[in-house]
Amino acid sequence: MEKTDVLMQRAIEDGVFPGAVLLVAKKDEIIFHKAYGQTNISNGEKVTVDTLFDLASLTKPLATTPAIMILVQKKKLFLGQQLASIIPEFKGTDKAPITIRNLLCHRSGLPAWLPYYKRLVLIEPEKRKHALHELLVNEPLVNAVGQRTLYSDLGFIILNWVIETITGTSLDCFVGKHIYKPLGLENLFFLSPGEKQSEKVFAATEDCPWRGNVLSGAVHDDNTYVLGGVEGHAGLFGTAGSIHKVLVELLAAYQHGRDTFFPTVYTRQFFSRQDKTDWALGFDTPSSTDSSSGTLFSRNSVGHLGFTGTSFWMDLDRSIIIILLSNRIHPSRDNLKIKEFRPILHNEAMKMAFQIGVPASDI
Repeated sequence: MEKTDVLMQRAIEDGVFPGAVLLVAKKDEIIFHKAYGQTNISNGEKVTVDTLFDLASLTKPLATTPAIMILVQKKKLFLGQQLASIIPEFKGTDKAPITIRNLLCHRSGLPAWLPYYKRLVLIEPEKRKHALHELLVNEPLVNAVGQRTLYSDLGFIILNWVIETITGTSLDCFVGKHIYKPLGLENLFFLSPGEKQSEKVFAATEDCPWRGNVLSGAVHDDNTYVLGGVEGHAGLFGTAGSIHKVLVELLAAYQHGRDTFFPTVYTRQFFSRQDKTDWALGFDTPSSTDSSSGTLFSRNSVGHLGFTGTSFWMDLDRSIIIILLSNRIHPSRDNLKIKEFRPILHNEAMKMAFQIGVPASDI
């Protein structure tokens, strides 16, 4: 534990991030959970294990993907289903044959990201969703469907549209009802612009040039912000402890260790690496070289990164979970030191987990 603790303290001193929380667990047993640094460099407020972080793209595997998993389980949707059969606006377009599977493993042919917010912010808020849908329908593909892997926020924005179309409700309401509330999670939620959470403490993110202030308790992702704070690729806020509870539920389902509302057959399907890519369905897997997970996670692992400095990795064979939440983009996204730090930290945290109780045969 001491080496991991020293490594995190040194990261604060070296400016990898102003503040962070690290959680290491073996299944539901937390073996390390500690906070470091500051939530905001302007006031010096200390990070605690209850500090809420903007989870950025962890929204994809912690909200959007489980929602799709539930819809597949309920036979409301299937992975090979094409967009044109779900959303009429896509009929007759180059995006008509894109499948749910294509979207989940980033082989849709869609662009990675586009600054839609620059156009949407000029439109009345109640009309922005419709305008976004028009932009998505008319956006040209950059690759043929299924041709190559290109990580795409736009694909998960479309998955949010799929969820809204099938359920008749918003993503935040759907995952709240079917996942977060049943698990008793009060510290995993979406936050609309202007919505107050007076008793909660948030880690600050960027000094936003177009919003004119340091963001705290407001979603960093620009497209999500102008769309009301709830999207398929970003918008989720949470604590490491809350994330751990969701991951434990998914891990239990995968291992068939206990009853869970994620059936084993679907969890195993979603955690399986897809052909010609390092992606599972909605989850990343360790790449063969230079993985952010380091070198000690087995190939049978899943995880994800978030732009704001957040991540989780879960070894499905060893049942080890490592969650790192940081505000590395505070006050600027130009701080890229976390890229070098992540694999070093994961290697040290894995060694710590080995020493505490993982069988020697797994080392």
